[in-house]
Amino acid sequence: MRLVIQRVKSANVAVDGKIAGEISHGLLVLLGVCVTDTEFECEKLCSKMINLRIFSDENDKTNLSVKDVKGEILVVSQFTLYADCRKGNRPSFTNAGDPDKAEKLYNYFIELCSKSVDTVVQHGIFGADMKVSLINDGPFTIILDSDEIIKK
Repeated sequence: MRLVIQRVKSANVAVDGKIAGEISHGLLVLLGVCVTDTEFECEKLCSKMINLRIFSDENDKTNLSVKDVKGEILVVSQFTLYADCRKGNRPSFTNAGDPDKAEKLYNYFIELCSKSVDTVVQHGIFGADMKVSLINDGPFTIILDSDEIIKK
C-alpha cells in the first residue's frame, strides 16, 4: 500500500462537477493498493499516518499529529501510485490491486481513519474520474509505502 500524504489548508475532490468530499485544515491522502495488500497493511499505514507529527506546535516545530490539531482527512483512491515505468513509455499497472480488492481495502482504510480521529473524514468515489483541488500547507508531502514501513 502506498500513501501520498499532503498537509493542506483545504482540499476537495469532485466527480462530474459535484464535490464528493471536502475538508479544511488537515490531510489529503492519495491511496494506492498493491496486489499483495491486506487489511494488515491498512491498519499499519493508517496508524502511522494518524500519528505522524507533521503539524506545527506553538513554537512552530512539527510536533503535532492530525489528531492533536483536530485536522480533517480526505482520502482519494489512486491506483496510478503503482505505475511501473521501467520499460517503454506506457506505464504498467500490474502491481496495482484488482478493483474489487482495492475498493474493499480503500473502504476499510476510510473506516479505520474515521475510528481514529474525532473530526471529519471525507473521501472520493472509488474508480471515478476525479478532480482533486488543494492548497498544500508548507508544502508538506510525505510518502508512506508498506514495503518500507512494515518489517516482513
